[in-house]
Amino acid sequence: MVEVDGSVNDATARLISNQPGNDNVEFAPVSSDEGGKKEIIEKANNRMISSTVSMSNGERGTQVVAGWPSWLTAVAGEAINGWVPRRADSFEKLDKIGQGTYSSVYKARDLETNKIVALKKVRFANMDPESVRFMAREIIVLRRLDHPNVMKLEGVIASRMSGSLYLIFEYMEHDLAGLLASPGIKFTEAQIKCYMQQLLHGLEHCHNRGVLHRDIKGSNLLIDANGNLKIADFGLATFFSSPQKQPLTSRVVTLWYRPPELLLGATEYGVAVDLWSAGCILAELFAGKPIMPGRTEVEQLHKIFKLCGSPSDEYWKRSKLPHATIFKPQHPYKRCVAETYKDFPSSALSLLDVLLAVEPEPRGTAFSALDSEFFKTKPLPCDPSSLPRYPPTKEFDVKFRDEDARRRRAVGGKGRGHESTRRSSKESKAVAAPDANAELQASIQKRQGQSNQISISEQYNHEEDGGSGFPIGPPKETARNVYSHSGQSMHPTNFGSSRNMNINDAALRAPGQDFVSPRQTAGIESSEIFCSTGGSPV
Repeated sequence: MVEVDGSVNDATARLISNQPGNDNVEFAPVSSDEGGKKEIIEKANNRMISSTVSMSNGERGTQVVAGWPSWLTAVAGEAINGWVPRRADSFEKLDKIGQGTYSSVYKARDLETNKIVALKKVRFANMDPESVRFMAREIIVLRRLDHPNVMKLEGVIASRMSGSLYLIFEYMEHDLAGLLASPGIKFTEAQIKCYMQQLLHGLEHCHNRGVLHRDIKGSNLLIDANGNLKIADFGLATFFSSPQKQPLTSRVVTLWYRPPELLLGATEYGVAVDLWSAGCILAELFAGKPIMPGRTEVEQLHKIFKLCGSPSDEYWKRSKLPHATIFKPQHPYKRCVAETYKDFPSSALSLLDVLLAVEPEPRGTAFSALDSEFFKTKPLPCDPSSLPRYPPTKEFDVKFRDEDARRRRAVGGKGRGHESTRRSSKESKAVAAPDANAELQASIQKRQGQSNQISISEQYNHEEDGGSGFPIGPPKETARNVYSHSGQSMHPTNFGSSRNMNINDAALRAPGQDFVSPRQTAGIESSEIFCSTGGSPV
């Protein structure tokens, strides 16, 4: 049934282990006993991560015969163990729907099933082993997860020669950021409850399987034509266990959705980081826009403390966070979430107050959030199938549309001065968040010592793709490269990077001059993003 070149008659066989005796990629079952569940998750973590190193040459040889390139099996064999690669020429690219720091996303047709899918392309310059390992972790994470509110990895395409991978996903018509940014769309309370309930169900599954997403935001929450929400883009995800055996990096989560403990340099954390981001999403759904759009880490912390209050003195002493002495405000801030959002429903405010707790412990779990009165009071969450049908829209499309409109106004309105500028600011509520993956890319670059040693999808060769079997022929106007897109993470080129801790001018523009001195932040380096050995942050 399986041919040497990787083609196979039965498409479903590509996702079924061809080595029945191998249980290295077994999912960790969810136990009702909390202690037993932690033990199972920890054992699964160790098995899944360490077995990559222990794979025999015979197993790698079997993978190469099955169609996987040797550059992939040598470094990340465990990630694709038991799978057979899909062939590139069995897909037709239809449109480019996303562009990111180190990946591109395409709408495509599976020619064998006629199904519309999304292909996430990641290209590795010089087939760098560290970048390959990083992508392998995303694949391993995705293979562990299986839930209606989490995107499912349906297969992988790998090029033997070009050093690129395509991850195959179900195609989703919308993302939450795109819907929020679309003029004329305002969600009802029942619809907001529906989306939040699905998000929390997805997070509960991830956390039960020992996975932290670490980049929850609107553009990573995809929605299909039937109203089903699915968590996407696990590029920054990691495994966690209790007690934590290895430090984690604090340089994750897109800035506007990043919790205060990460901004303060925490390397020991858990599910609370995802729950903070979920709280930001809840407020954004009611407010219609991001609630804390900081430009730098300093400004972001200032916005958090102004809204949520500053941590207690006991927390500062107990946590011993790396940046606590630098960023601790001189005067305590009073919490004002309820006053700021007094127009929100009271049940929503109660849940928001929990999720946006400035200290991580009170945020609870996704399970406790689902048990909130917010989901029990009328109006109850609507059924996903009853949600309105919107034209296909993603944040990428919204930003491209707005950029195109701005260009047309610039050409036709040069003589109208500030009038067109004022009008353009009112015509769209689209706001793009900085990209957490940009920080990750910069750290890997620094670690490797040269800029061309990472996966760079923006420099892909169209002819090479055609040669590897893709019918290339999307409309010319779909080559949108004004905005970068990683998985489902927008990174507009006109936003300053949040990774520069030597803030200089940026700090002077941030509100609250008594909050922190620019001089104090000089010399703070970003922590390492990815390291496969030696107990470094991951």
